[in-house]
Amino acid sequence: MKVTLYRYEKETLVMRSVEMEKLQAALRTENLNKPVSTTRNKAMFTLPGTQNSYIQKLPVVVFGGTFRKTGEPAPPMRDYSGLVLLEVNHLSDLQEAVQIRQQAAMMPQTLLAFVGFSGKSVKIVIPFTLPDGTLPRSPEQVKRFHSQAYLTAVKYYQPQLGRNITLKEPVLQHGCRMSYDPQPVYNPDAVAIRIEQPMRMADSEEIRIVPEEPSEPLQRLMPGMSRNYRIATLFSIAMVDAIRKSGQIKDGDLKPVFTLLADNCLKAGIPEEDAVQCTLLYNDLRSKEMEIRMTFRSVYTLKEALAGKTFMPEIMSLTLQLEEFMLRRYEIRNNKMSGEVEYRDKSLLRFTFSPFTREVRNSICTEAHKEGLNVWDKDIERYVYSDNIPTFFPIEEYLGHLPKWDGKDHIRKLAKRVPCNNIRWADHFHRWFLSMVAHWLGLDREHGNSTTPLLVGDQGCGKSTYCLNILPPELRQFYTDSIDFSKRRDTELALHRYALVNIDEFDSVKDTHQSYLKHILQKANVSTRLPYQTANRNLRRYATFIATSNNFNILTDPTGSRRFICIEVTDTIDYIQPIDYEQLYAQAMEALANGERYWFTHEEETEIVANNRQFQQIPPEEQLFLQYFRLPKKNEVGEFLLSIEILGRIKQKQRDFSYTKTVISNFGRLLKRNGIPSKRSNRGTIYQVVELSKS
Repeated sequence: MKVTLYRYEKETLVMRSVEMEKLQAALRTENLNKPVSTTRNKAMFTLPGTQNSYIQKLPVVVFGGTFRKTGEPAPPMRDYSGLVLLEVNHLSDLQEAVQIRQQAAMMPQTLLAFVGFSGKSVKIVIPFTLPDGTLPRSPEQVKRFHSQAYLTAVKYYQPQLGRNITLKEPVLQHGCRMSYDPQPVYNPDAVAIRIEQPMRMADSEEIRIVPEEPSEPLQRLMPGMSRNYRIATLFSIAMVDAIRKSGQIKDGDLKPVFTLLADNCLKAGIPEEDAVQCTLLYNDLRSKEMEIRMTFRSVYTLKEALAGKTFMPEIMSLTLQLEEFMLRRYEIRNNKMSGEVEYRDKSLLRFTFSPFTREVRNSICTEAHKEGLNVWDKDIERYVYSDNIPTFFPIEEYLGHLPKWDGKDHIRKLAKRVPCNNIRWADHFHRWFLSMVAHWLGLDREHGNSTTPLLVGDQGCGKSTYCLNILPPELRQFYTDSIDFSKRRDTELALHRYALVNIDEFDSVKDTHQSYLKHILQKANVSTRLPYQTANRNLRRYATFIATSNNFNILTDPTGSRRFICIEVTDTIDYIQPIDYEQLYAQAMEALANGERYWFTHEEETEIVANNRQFQQIPPEEQLFLQYFRLPKKNEVGEFLLSIEILGRIKQKQRDFSYTKTVISNFGRLLKRNGIPSKRSNRGTIYQVVELSKS
């Protein structure tokens, strides 16, 4: 297994691949220049934020794999290793780093663990594979796999180590500086963590992990710089507060200041002697050492009585109390599809979430008052509508917890519940169903799922119920059959808030809305203003469309029929038998994971258009054209006429016939649909026809 080392020499990228065995051996020794030791020593005398030139001399180790040298900022991958790098930074000293390294060594999944170049960090390398022991190959699959592997590693190692893992963007090019550790942990037989190939990238909300707070730093740090720095910071806060509260000093009497200062230091948890020594650092106070010591001794004598009170600003204390109360009593989440905050009261035998309303807010506020918290409704709202609340994606949640597919064709079985004469219906439904799930997962964010099954049949045959039953009960709140195309903002919001939209009674859609419907079907993203907000936002589209109708002549746009899979329902649809939804959607997830195509090819669209001709509405002008004109036969010249000239001759024969500008503009498409030859001329497009009255 190889990893990559690189560094820049005079702005030139120098990159090489090394075996993991050689890398771990290199970590154990230093060359004569001792670059790592020198870097650690220099860091002790470098102010925070100051660039250390010695660090730049250390090469960077990238564990994600090997790369091709192209001169690009992010060179392309050659081979993927499946290795994930975790970093535990900001430790107190080398001794604590060694302790963390040994904790990592106890985990069988740890391939390599070593102390970082600063001496105050630990780097941990964990191997990952697919369930069959292989690794993904395509760049997109590798990118998604590595992102999910990093998230899994953080979630697993975080509680085991009891330290905050420094979160990094999970990109393949991420690495760390070469280090020196005489005793690195190296286990070539480490157990690889096996995960499924993810269908999408792990969202930033997923990677944002709020870990449990480890033990108090003052209790775990060895005496030294970190402890003194913390005490000095707390003392400075205590001193400023004491001076502010004591007001103007009269006649040089510092007794009130010393008393307040000692009280603040006690509440802050600063040991007495440390507090006295910090006070005596001020030159003007050294002459008052006896008074300082006596004052601090008298205040600290009351330690047991005063230790119960914590020294912190009132607003900070109230905020922490509110957070503890909310986490203990309620479970709150931000539903990104519905756009609502939802809650669950942990004190009730209720395991479903409900919308967070004004009444709920007031009830929570009342419960807080009963526990003695001095909070108000605005404090509750400020907490609920903040980044502290976890996000919830219901579709991803459902699809992410499906069982393994049993190998049976559940999708076509669901399609065959619709009795029809179209032998290709089950295949087309299968493709449409995959496209629906693929767009839910965000596999294609550049195109909308514009293909729409259109069930045509008698009233009461179960069309609408069948459409509803496509979604599992857990997702049916994201189904709607009430959409008004005249309200464009609501229609566009529906693309984001619903998973499946049924255009019930499709033939009732007005002709004036047909072009907008065509636009909505193919719209990939939503840019609109949410309720009670002033600015437009880009929202993700989830919605896939399906439609029903009782009438057969329903397609009016000859150019848009490829978007509809029209099916005549010949009998009552079976909607009584139960549907195994978990296996239904598990099949779709398995197919997409294996790279099965979820879009229609040009040949399939041509097949769909041919089938849709029986559902095409023939307008009067087309019927009259077919009555008075025909297509020229082989070697027959006929006449070349403009579309408006053809309409004019029809009007001569049919006196009550009239046409509008819209009819004129659409007439050429009707002629093309009937296979009439055409060519461009200086007069415009002319069509070769034979007038029946002259033949």
